[in-house]
Amino acid sequence: MLDVYRMTRKVAPTSATVLLTGETGTGKELIARALHELSPRATGPFIRVNCGALSESLLESELFGHAKGAFTSAIENRTGRFEAAHGGSIFLDEINSVSYQLQVKLLRVLQEHEFERVGDTKTIRVDVRVIAATNVDLQDEIVAGRFREDLFYRLNVIPIYLPALRERGSDIGDLVNFFLRRYALANGYPSPRITPDALRFLQQYDWPGNVRELQNYIERALVLSTSSEITDDLLPPHVRGLAPVRIGRRASEDLESLCTDLVSRRLAQLGEDSVDAYNGVMNVVEKELLLQVLRQSQGVQTRTATRLGINRNTLHKKIEDHNLSAEAR
Repeated sequence: MLDVYRMTRKVAPTSATVLLTGETGTGKELIARALHELSPRATGPFIRVNCGALSESLLESELFGHAKGAFTSAIENRTGRFEAAHGGSIFLDEINSVSYQLQVKLLRVLQEHEFERVGDTKTIRVDVRVIAATNVDLQDEIVAGRFREDLFYRLNVIPIYLPALRERGSDIGDLVNFFLRRYALANGYPSPRITPDALRFLQQYDWPGNVRELQNYIERALVLSTSSEITDDLLPPHVRGLAPVRIGRRASEDLESLCTDLVSRRLAQLGEDSVDAYNGVMNVVEKELLLQVLRQSQGVQTRTATRLGINRNTLHKKIEDHNLSAEAR
């Protein structure tokens, strides 16, 4: 992490493109904001775009804007995110989610600093510092034919890798104290201390959700605490080794296994022509499972994906397939 901080301070004053890599929850957006705030562009806008949250057509309009009449709902000209970031920085999160076709237009912006709005022929020039982030290996995406090699090299001018929390366990104590102070102040509580046993459990846990997961558990412990100490019983059971790490995933596998067994028995009674019935029932089961976990997670997709043991792109597609967008945020 000291290397990350040194690199951030070294690179921030320049306009070089930065590619942040690392698992979800490691703090890539915090580094992106630091790059902006430590730069001469700090007085300009910092625009964040989650590329994985929008379809190809919506993302193109979001990034580059559109002209009036470009499509049915385009009732007026719209400024895109690149245009809005002029004089500042734009943070492209989950850059690996950008479609292959849209990557061509993105490459042009990086190289020429110009683009056209959707449905327009007027060329717009912008002065924008690009910071991109991904939680997957883009080299693997290139091999799979999903990511352009030329775009990768244009983004990978200054790569910064954010290590997972399990790779820097000695930071956990400082992070815990930081989050305790933050949430105590936000809720008007006196700042508590964490007991040695509770800290030991936190340091032994594997942290699949990284710093974001730690942050959530500290907030939960503080809210549930009735004393000036954060004790180990305030931590989730799986952090204390009392349950599998990914409870949602285990539950989903058990539920699917049970349903598969029940459906298979029924199909055996109906005969071999009932494959469609099996697929239909399993589709209903998957939708119901997604719905329940989304509601338990208050619609937060990152939390839902972690509980189900799937990545966010897969979850996003399943949400669309089952028309559950109203339940997600």
